Amino acid sequence: MLDSMDAEELAALWRERLESWAIPEEILAAAPADPWSYPLARFTTRTDQALARPDEGPTLTRTAEALPGGGTLLDVGSGPGAASLPLHARIGHLYAVDTSGEMLEELAARADKLGVPVTTVTGRWPDVAGAVPEVDVAVAAHVVYNVPDLDRFLLALAGRSRGRVVLELPNRHPMSWLAPLWEHFHDLVRPVRPIAEDCVALAAALGFDVHVEERESPLERFGSLEELAASACHRLCLDPSRAQEVGRTALELGMWPLPRDRWVTIWWDRPV
Repeated sequence: MLDSMDAEELAALWRERLESWAIPEEILAAAPADPWSYPLARFTTRTDQALARPDEGPTLTRTAEALPGGGTLLDVGSGPGAASLPLHARIGHLYAVDTSGEMLEELAARADKLGVPVTTVTGRWPDVAGAVPEVDVAVAAHVVYNVPDLDRFLLALAGRSRGRVVLELPNRHPMSWLAPLWEHFHDLVRPVRPIAEDCVALAAALGFDVHVEERESPLERFGSLEELAASACHRLCLDPSRAQEVGRTALELGMWPLPRDRWVTIWWDRPV
């Protein structure tokens, strides 16, 4: 079915499927905290792990092989820099874009220690694309499931890279692991799509010569059942006091330990 659709149709389908993940208003209204928010420490820990033990996976490999020594790198949805700063020895200048000023401050502090010149841009891509010059390579890791207008996002990335564009994303929506708990606590069946295959199809329909590599995530999602339960309470709009109940339910549903995600790297080069 995807093969028979054009880019406009695929972009609309991606948007529709992503919007289907919205949490019903009556559940959201009772949430003790924003269920879509992430703690800053989760991102900084991931970045520091990546700097201490640089990942040999395809995302960094495909980025590094296209980045000339002293080259320019654009990291969109950068967080504190897990997808870019491990390549610090090759980076001549890093342009980091994120909606969170806090994340960018963390990235800038690490870049300074590593001797990487960096320009940070606070805002949503591609709205702020005009603030970034053309670069050698553009990377966007674990971002696209937050992007409703994915066609504009990808076209703007390609428009700013004179070499390669590299994307990394889970093969399924990052909140998919919660589906059994949503059904148990809220009688709510969560969507299945979009998935990485939908992103690949759209990129190909936009005319990019897409390459795809998949592997098991190098990271466990949670270090303990208690950590899983606390996170699930937050995502499910439940009071934190119900964490033990959520943990017991996760065990009963066979959700612990969680299998690791599958991560997909999508990349293409600008035609010479």
